[in-house]
Parts: sequence; C-alpha cells; structure tokens
Amino acid sequence: MSSYVRFAINFLSKYVQPHVDFFSELKLDLKKSGLRKTVEEYLSTSILTCLILFVVEVPVISFIFSLLGMGVLFSLIMSVTVSLCISIVFFILFINYPKFLISDKAKEIDRSLPFATIYLSTIASSRLPPHKILEIFSKFKEYGEINGEVKKMVTDMKAFGLNIYDSMDKAVDRSASNDFKELLWSMSSTLKAGGDLSVYLTEKSKTFLSNYRRKLNDFSHSLAVFLEVYLTAIVLGTIFFTILTSIMSGLGGMPVTNIVFIQFFLIFLFMPLISLAFIVLIKASSPGGE
Repeated sequence: MSSYVRFAINFLSKYVQPHVDFFSELKLDLKKSGLRKTVEEYLSTSILTCLILFVVEVPVISFIFSLLGMGVLFSLIMSVTVSLCISIVFFILFINYPKFLISDKAKEIDRSLPFATIYLSTIASSRLPPHKILEIFSKFKEYGEINGEVKKMVTDMKAFGLNIYDSMDKAVDRSASNDFKELLWSMSSTLKAGGDLSVYLTEKSKTFLSNYRRKLNDFSHSLAVFLEVYLTAIVLGTIFFTILTSIMSGLGGMPVTNIVFIQFFLIFLFMPLISLAFIVLIKASSPGGE
C-alpha cells in the first residue's frame, strides 16, 4: 500500500466506512478488474484526489475569470461552481474506471478465446487429468488474460487446496468475459457428468471460431463504411472548403487573415484530430484489437 493510499484511508476512512454498503457493485467491479484494493481504499483515494483537484482548481479558475475582466465575487462563485462540477465528474469517472478495465479485459479474453480453446482441446486429447491440462496451459503466455485466469485457478488448486470444480467456480465469479464464464461452466458440467472434455472443447472451439469469423466479416463491412465517410466527408470536405475559402478570398468576400487562420485550423488541427479519432474507433471495433 502506497503512502498516498495510507494517508487517504487515515484521513477519510471514518467518513467512507458508513457508506461502503452503497457501493456493493463497486466491490464486484474491483474484483473483476484486477485492482487489488478494497472498496474503502478505492473510495478514500478517489475522494482525496477529487478534493485536491478542487482545491487546486478554485484559485486557478478564479484567476482566469479575473483576467477576463469579471468581478471578484463573480469570479469566486464561478470558480467554486466549475471546480465542484469538474470534481464531481472526476469522481464519477473514478467510480466507473473499474468498469472500463473490465470491458477491456473482456474484449482481450474474447479475442483470444477461440485459439485458447483449440489449444485446450489439443491438450485434453492426450487424456491428461483436468488439473494437469490447466497446469500445462498456464505455462504458455500467448493468450494474455486467459493465461492469467488459468494461472489463478492453478494457484487456487495448488496453494489453497481447492478442487478443480471450486477453482472453476471461483474463476467464473471474477472473470470479465461472459464467453469465458460459459466455457468454464460447461467444462465443469462436462467433467461432473463424466463426459469427454476433449470432444466438448473441440466442438466449442468450432463455435468460437465461427463467431470470430462472423465478427471479422462484420468488421470488414464497418471498415468500408468508415473509409467511405472519412474520404467523402473529411478529406474531400476539407479540400472543397479550402478551395472555396481561397476563391472567396480572391473575390474579396473575407479578410485574408481569417482565411489563413481557418485553413491552418482545418489542415493542421482538424484533420489530424479527426484522423486520430478514426484510428481509435477502428482499433476499438477491430476483433483482433490491432
């Protein structure tokens, strides 16, 4: 525990502790996201950070308003109001930050799951005991978050003496991916029923691969739409607007300095920012994450 977190707990725990029960969902989110903090630690740190942000913002924003020629009382009231709103927004972001991490982990698991299931089915075909299958799989790092989840299951069995069913149930509770939860539930049910785990994993890997191909196909169509919008609305629109403003400048309809400023903004600020936004959007919607 860092000194900052320790200070936050010492300073705010007596105010946070009575309200911990109102954040029951946050406790589950922290567990799934992998943030090794209790609800009390996380809330105390978040509130202290927002308080520091508020204290810093008030004089800064008040100074900015005073530079704009506002009165002292108006600057003070507006700075407090704006600082309070910003601090509340940051607190909401803090509370929802574990959800963002869970979403990222779920996407990473879902991307790797079809290929991880194929590898699991290959190991299971050797007729090894289930705990040995998981132990062998945990030694490979190619599957990212899935490998981490399986490692935790192996640790639960080796260090804490849990059987494979209990370790799977525990993994289901903390997993961020619904597909991975379904896989673990089905593996546990297959083992309890005495079924063939290798056959099940082989069939499940085919289902996951079929869904992965469908996602790739949907992404290819979405990418074509993104490309058409980018070329038509952004690139051609910017070129057309630049030509139009140049013609207007030649006809004397607008001051030259305004034309140059608008063109500079479009070419060197607007275009790069929009291009970056499209790159982020495409990367986020890609099934492969690249």
